[in-house]
Amino acid sequence: MEFKQEVEHIQCLIIGSGPAGYTAAIYAARADMKPVVYTGIVPGGQLTQTTEVDNFPGYPKGITGPVMMEDLREQAERFGTSVRFGYVTKVDFTGEVHRIEIDGTVQVTADTVIIATGATAKWLGLESEQKYNGFGVSACAVCDGFFFKNQEVAIVGAGDTAAEEATYLAKLCSKVHMLVRRDEFRASKAMVHRVMNTPNIEVHYNSEAKEVLGDGQVVTGIRVINNKDQSEKDLEVTGFFVAIGHKPNTELFTGVLDMDETGYLITKPDSTATNIPGVFACGDVQDNVFRQAITAAGTGCMAALEAERYLAARESGE
Repeated sequence: MEFKQEVEHIQCLIIGSGPAGYTAAIYAARADMKPVVYTGIVPGGQLTQTTEVDNFPGYPKGITGPVMMEDLREQAERFGTSVRFGYVTKVDFTGEVHRIEIDGTVQVTADTVIIATGATAKWLGLESEQKYNGFGVSACAVCDGFFFKNQEVAIVGAGDTAAEEATYLAKLCSKVHMLVRRDEFRASKAMVHRVMNTPNIEVHYNSEAKEVLGDGQVVTGIRVINNKDQSEKDLEVTGFFVAIGHKPNTELFTGVLDMDETGYLITKPDSTATNIPGVFACGDVQDNVFRQAITAAGTGCMAALEAERYLAARESGE
């Protein structure tokens, strides 16, 4: 990446502005690393598309996702973080100083880079699904299942995550309708066994969601089509959970950073360090297991502490 003009040099560049990115910024700023956060296309990340957040410690009455992210941004700025709206379009991690392009035009260099670009839930692509997203439609049973206590819900998916989320919902909800597109699960035998032995889960094979039904405000049902005989039926549910996977936002780092087969960044054991010295990854971009705001924040803290140690070791010539 050739830089022709004078470029800004940053001690700690943070890419992404969810719980991981902002927590990293808070710790980095307090360590006098003068962090710069580039927010990405969705400032605040996935939580800005969530209504109530009830499971983040420190909010006894709950809080909405957008307000919580605003709080985190303000806290990061209070200690001197520079939060900028912008999208990283290119990276060059070949030298000791990392080179980054923003919005296809602005270039900066950085001693350390913390990647917190998150992951994006995969959706079915229904217009009605997006209309009721946050109003009965969710991509996280652990986050939102509690709001549907003693109610009937539906979940779509056939893998281990869907099976796990269905059994989780079954503990809270009166009934869980599970829509499986084929005539069998993709999940492991152990997870299928768990689903089949949960009495209030009803599995609908060869079934797909055709439309999310609602009263204009909240979900009231789901229209299901049988892909074998094309018959349709409506299920009366108040919640609809989509569990068909997540896609980590890592296209930018393809061929540069080590990833697993699904695109999640691989970090060293008990660390946020990537395969490139001075580049760290935290939050959902490297976590395909827990995917919670609190775990993302925890790894954001780790990334900042590791970035600080990396700089200190480099300065002392270790």
